Amino acid sequence: MDEQPEPAQEPAAQSGGGLDRRAELSEFLRTRRARLKPEDVGLPDFGRRRVPGLRREELAQLAGVSVAYYTRLEQGNGRNVSAEVLDAIARALRLSDAEHAHLMHLAKPKQHKKKPVARTQQVRPTLRHLLDSIDTVPAYIVGRRSDVLAWNRMAAALFGDWGELPAPERNWARLVFLRPEYRDLFVEWDQKAQDMVGYLRMDAGCHPDDPRLSALVGELSVKSEEFRRLWAAHDVKEKSFGVKRLRHPLVGDLTLSFETFRLVDDAEQSLITYHAEPGTPSAEALRLLASWGADATRAGAWSTAPPA
Repeated sequence: MDEQPEPAQEPAAQSGGGLDRRAELSEFLRTRRARLKPEDVGLPDFGRRRVPGLRREELAQLAGVSVAYYTRLEQGNGRNVSAEVLDAIARALRLSDAEHAHLMHLAKPKQHKKKPVARTQQVRPTLRHLLDSIDTVPAYIVGRRSDVLAWNRMAAALFGDWGELPAPERNWARLVFLRPEYRDLFVEWDQKAQDMVGYLRMDAGCHPDDPRLSALVGELSVKSEEFRRLWAAHDVKEKSFGVKRLRHPLVGDLTLSFETFRLVDDAEQSLITYHAEPGTPSAEALRLLASWGADATRAGAWSTAPPA
């Protein structure tokens, strides 16, 4: 029997103020299953389906588990599920490495040491000194919930002077979705927005009991239709490396490569750097920003106007 369509779910909160891990697990599995077609996994397709994607019994067959077992898991009951079964389901669903890790976080959450999940993250003084010593490369440190924790002068010149913002507003998700000037800054804003939601999804899988993350997701869901749509897709992504095209109000278009370095002593913090290929117009644009010094940082305050 074909399954009935299920409505998109709003972010579900649990009593402690975080996200409901069981609901997150259920929706993640359902959306991953919905994106697969029978022909994608070598199964015959027998006629029209009421809902997109594989049926539960087809997915269970591919994973080598009973339909009842998989159904319980997709309903959010991951208790006592083995890592081997989760691996089999991940293979059947064609999950990426990031998605596989996310599934493990949701179904078999690690027991963290007793510490407040909403604590304020601190950046080591030596890391701040390192940032200050990098004169020609925009660099910053990002922490939980996409919070910007520290940055150098070049990052302020490129992205705007975050020091002019209240601490709660120094958050990439807020900047991308709630401040229109960042739509102008990122040429492929849609991709930046999708990446940003993917990062938050990974964070939510690791820390579903974080009330500040839940509050951030709730606020963005209310204020941004685009965020709400992307969040409902349950896509996840790890911060890594890539290329971003920017349109800066002072130096024009730049094509910059970014790298992510996760800190050894605190996996919840990462150093992000942006650089240009030598000899390119983008490298010259960065050199100009560096030569302007404090003037470029002050001009970068274009991004600190109150959000709409």
